[in-house]
Amino acid sequence: MARTKGIYRRGNIYWIRYAGLDGRIVFESSGSEKFKAAEAKLIQRKNSIKEGKQPEIKKIANHTFNELVTEYVKWAERQRCFKSKSYLIDQLKETFGNLPLRRFNTMLLEQFQTERLQKGKEREVKPGYKPIPVKGNKPATVNRFMATISHMFTKAVEWDMVEEEILKRIRKVKMLPENNKRLRYLSKEECKELINRCDSHVKPIVITALNSGMRKGEILSLKWEHVDLKHGFVLLDMTKNGERREIPINDTLRVTLQGITRRLDSPHVFYDPSNGKPYQDVKRSFKTALKNAKISDFKFHDLRHTFASHLIMAGVDLVTVKELLGHKTLTMTLRYAHLAPAHKLKAVEILDKTLTGEPTIQKLYNLAANG
Repeated sequence: MARTKGIYRRGNIYWIRYAGLDGRIVFESSGSEKFKAAEAKLIQRKNSIKEGKQPEIKKIANHTFNELVTEYVKWAERQRCFKSKSYLIDQLKETFGNLPLRRFNTMLLEQFQTERLQKGKEREVKPGYKPIPVKGNKPATVNRFMATISHMFTKAVEWDMVEEEILKRIRKVKMLPENNKRLRYLSKEECKELINRCDSHVKPIVITALNSGMRKGEILSLKWEHVDLKHGFVLLDMTKNGERREIPINDTLRVTLQGITRRLDSPHVFYDPSNGKPYQDVKRSFKTALKNAKISDFKFHDLRHTFASHLIMAGVDLVTVKELLGHKTLTMTLRYAHLAPAHKLKAVEILDKTLTGEPTIQKLYNLAANG
């Protein structure tokens, strides 16, 4: 938004732009989130130029990446994704440490991308043990690192910790192409076998995933206050995309939830019996169940794909599946579209009926009678 020429917004902070005495364009932060404050500063700067005075602009100190991390973590704690982002921040801090923010440029970060992709050096675990080769990151992981760096520098510019020119250099780094075409889901028989092979504590978690499409984090953090067995739905307040989502409870999920013993000292649906605290992860138990069920190349998140895939194959429309999964856009749900051949057949049958006046099945009867 810019009602006055020379004022623009960078994040939450308004910046001003004007020509100095030497004719060069000056970019300066107003230091305020209010448009009127930026407008007042711009008028003040222009008046100084008219009077032949070069405005004194507050110089930005030479801050380091560690200093930015300290300030950014304070701000990022309010974000829902902070837990996962904190790992990325720690890795970046370890890599760049005391490097001045002004030293960041396109080449530095492109080299960083390459290093993260490549296989690392062998790492010793314990004396006498064989070294473990460190695998390189996947493009999607490298892109998350880059997105975090870019946002950190966006805030650094807003906080007057670095010049905007540095941010422009960072934004020139292109994201890596990702291969997100993988779509692994279980057949009905595999679903039954997996459930049968699960230990008692992980079985209700897997059944919930298969019948709700919830993410692992949503399931493990689920509280009884979110579950309404009377009206038959689960209400998620804190989702990945920040929007509330209502998930219907089918008969299988209802029976499963009703069979869980509640603890008065724990609000969580799924908890560790030894302490009443929610499970942090069920990776090991889930992996064992997969092995015993002879299911390979499968991850917990693929249970969500299984939920969506079977809905589509059963004839449920994409928009409904989108709402159940909590996708922000239909584009994310279109990856399952190829599993709905019945919809395509129905579409051409509707066209056939429109053009000929007869449904396809009626024409088949007529052909059989005349043959």
